[in-house]
Amino acid sequence: MDITKIKTLGDLKKSGYKSKSIKEEVRDNLIEQLGSKTSNYTGILGFEDTVLPDLERALLSKHNILLLGLRGQAKTRIARQTTGLLDEYIPVIAGSELNDDPLNPLSTSAIDTITKDGDKTKIEWLHRDERYVEKLATPDVSIADLVGDVDPIKAATLKLPYSDPRVIHYGLIPRAHRSIFVLNELPDLQARIQVSLFNILQEGDIQIRGFKLRLPLDILFVFTANPEDYTNRGSIITPLKDRIESQILTHYPETIEISKKITAQEINVSADIKKKITITELHKDLLETIVFEARESEFIDEKSGVSARLSISAMENLYSTIERRMLKNKEKTGTSRLSDFWGIIPSITGKVELVYEGEQEGPYNVALHLMSAAIKKLYLEYFPNPERTINTDEKDPYGTLRAWFGAGNSIDLINEETQKSFLKDLESVPGLKKLVESKNVSDEMLPAFMEFVLHGLTEFEVISKEILKHQMVFRDPLAGMFKDL
Repeated sequence: MDITKIKTLGDLKKSGYKSKSIKEEVRDNLIEQLGSKTSNYTGILGFEDTVLPDLERALLSKHNILLLGLRGQAKTRIARQTTGLLDEYIPVIAGSELNDDPLNPLSTSAIDTITKDGDKTKIEWLHRDERYVEKLATPDVSIADLVGDVDPIKAATLKLPYSDPRVIHYGLIPRAHRSIFVLNELPDLQARIQVSLFNILQEGDIQIRGFKLRLPLDILFVFTANPEDYTNRGSIITPLKDRIESQILTHYPETIEISKKITAQEINVSADIKKKITITELHKDLLETIVFEARESEFIDEKSGVSARLSISAMENLYSTIERRMLKNKEKTGTSRLSDFWGIIPSITGKVELVYEGEQEGPYNVALHLMSAAIKKLYLEYFPNPERTINTDEKDPYGTLRAWFGAGNSIDLINEETQKSFLKDLESVPGLKKLVESKNVSDEMLPAFMEFVLHGLTEFEVISKEILKHQMVFRDPLAGMFKDL
């Protein structure tokens, strides 16, 4: 039987429908999911063994929840996907502004309607997606916004005193009765407004203009916040934190592989562009390594964090950099180059909060520093350390390259040159292709690794790199110095 076809209170009673609180509802549906080894939390990667088990334990305990973590750690996504643990539909009294349960009405207007119409009271069915209320806490949020206020016009029209519940204009929280209420960035809420949440969380009371109302609101609260020491804008007052039963710590991806999966899942790039453009695994690793380096950088405020949105927007910019080069060269396909990474700098500079030392360096130079650190770190995963001392009976893998650059030779890589010219320039360097081939690199990856070697050697100061407007020049630093003299 389709339960949503029931339209009156009498028919609802005959159907045997039983009401339950939202936390019991979530608990029952979670028990069913755990038993069937399914989950409604999709696309939340890297939390399978940390955050999600804590969340499930909190929901089984019927707790209100505080998700605490730095920006870009999927806190809001977790909150929004919790609606998947609600029943698909619940009955409400038709026209009720507080989602009144027909079997357990809350508001005065709903009680009056049932008293008047009895079993003929009309009911409607509310879908789970409509049972989600989200509010961003800002300093200008008032008690009236969250809880409500007396409506003097309604009082005058209905000729009722202010103490009558029928003259109240309810705020977001009462209207979220039987729903999930999410309050983002809780520390930004003024302390006096946080106080108004005490009784709602504990006893279900709300107080408006000095008139105390007994409204046993049925709400699952989910709060999100950055760590309290992130800024001096505010903090969660201790009595409120005490009333939030479970505090769950989120975190950034712990491995490059998880980061790559998140980026691939979230980027807004069309399927057509993905067919035309190839981003090599080397460059995907490098991009995520840049983000990991940013989270450890002395130039960036670690309390602010580096959001996963950095790698997402950087990858989108990387695709666009290659697409722009293809359009200018009238090429139908394109493959990523390390020089394309200069196109992701705007994604870095706009998403990191610099400390004093970083401000002194400047955002652009900090971005270059992060790329250099990532290249140096990743280079040693593929190639031997150029700074390592070579034994007398051991051949230097970089010997040919050192000799060629030491003789005063140089190579210019133009940022927007065609793929054909790019390959020709790389192959003009003796020993470069042979070094890469010794690592069993596939033919498709050869150009990417050949260019990577040049950039890697500059990080170990074997050769120098000069970044000009439209190109990069690689040469031996001493040979170039003597040539100038």
